[in-house]
Amino acid sequence: MIELTETDWQLLRGERGQAPALALRILVRSAALMGASRLLNIEGAHIDGCLYHGQASLDFVERLVRDGGKVMVPTTLNVGSLDLMHPELFRGDKALQSQARRLMDAHLALGCESTFTCAPYQLKNRPRPGQQLAWAESNAIVFANSVLGARTNRYGDFIDLCAALTGRAPDCGLHVAENRYGQLVFALADFPSVRGSRDIWYAALGLLVGQRAGGLIPVITGLPPDTSEDELKALGAAAASSGAVALFHAVGITPEAPNLAAALGGRRPLAATVVVTRDALKSTRAALNRARAGDSLVAVSVGTPHFSLAEFAALEHELDAAPGPLRVDFYVNTSRFILWQLEASGAAQRLMRGGVQIVTDTCTYITPIIRHTRGLVMTNSGKWAHYAPANIGVEVAFGGLRECVQSAVRGKVWFDER
Repeated sequence: MIELTETDWQLLRGERGQAPALALRILVRSAALMGASRLLNIEGAHIDGCLYHGQASLDFVERLVRDGGKVMVPTTLNVGSLDLMHPELFRGDKALQSQARRLMDAHLALGCESTFTCAPYQLKNRPRPGQQLAWAESNAIVFANSVLGARTNRYGDFIDLCAALTGRAPDCGLHVAENRYGQLVFALADFPSVRGSRDIWYAALGLLVGQRAGGLIPVITGLPPDTSEDELKALGAAAASSGAVALFHAVGITPEAPNLAAALGGRRPLAATVVVTRDALKSTRAALNRARAGDSLVAVSVGTPHFSLAEFAALEHELDAAPGPLRVDFYVNTSRFILWQLEASGAAQRLMRGGVQIVTDTCTYITPIIRHTRGLVMTNSGKWAHYAPANIGVEVAFGGLRECVQSAVRGKVWFDER
């Protein structure tokens, strides 16, 4: 039996409308299945269901709109199936395009913010440590829990929106402090420490951690102390793609892991420590890489998760240092919020003049945007490399940002053998 407040009962009785009544009924049933005895208040939500997967998703959200639903907490939106700012990029079915647009519009009608980004933690207002959230989108969940120290479970489509419409979520899982301690230790033996060429190894590490940890909470020792948020973003996104990781602790770096004992909560790990060597990282990278040096390239896609301002600055630096202009299509996925800042500084205009295509509101591994998909497409994203072959039928060359740029100006795959 779920313990409910008087406000919960008012919602269930429909005293505040039919949409929140439906949403809370779904939440109560979900809470029971998740083993929660009560609901808790949340202060924000991030919704994944604005990405069109079929008629059922559109029917559900449009029903909530017809019933007068409005979100009760600040609510951001994950990527949709379209780049609404650059509609000419869409290369798919017109009927699908129409349905996808209706779904995105329906979420806006519910009062969600038109963020359309998989990286809501890069927006102006970021969650604070300990703040209770209902976030969907795997990389956003793991970043919020791990890097920001906020608290959210892995919420899927519809449940996230139900939480936003009621301001409530099941009180269980990673919302609870005692459930957030690490369970499996990964000890890095010789992780690359030189900035500028190590981004690929954070993605490879994330893939390895996800594969080995599954749904356990990993604790990572041995990361460079100057590890950046973008590097942690790449690590978490990859771990959430290859496994079910929703929280990791990087000892001495992330907020709940000042030391190993604190990360483990004074408990013993559930399994033996996994020692991660550089050779193991190379093997993980090789498992997703379908290219050899010198192979012809048809495109590059980066920004999965969405590129930050710092990553755009790094991209400009690599382009300035490159031996020539881009010879293949070069796509960068980012948010409207980041794009507006790039436009204000003039960086967006410089990048576009240099041949870079900036994509907003969606991502190239889920939406038909890339012009040429027969052949190798290069990425520095573990998540993109993991999902794109099945989603859009491409073969992947997997390398760091510098390798992506150098390959793009050559028109052939180039790997930094150093």
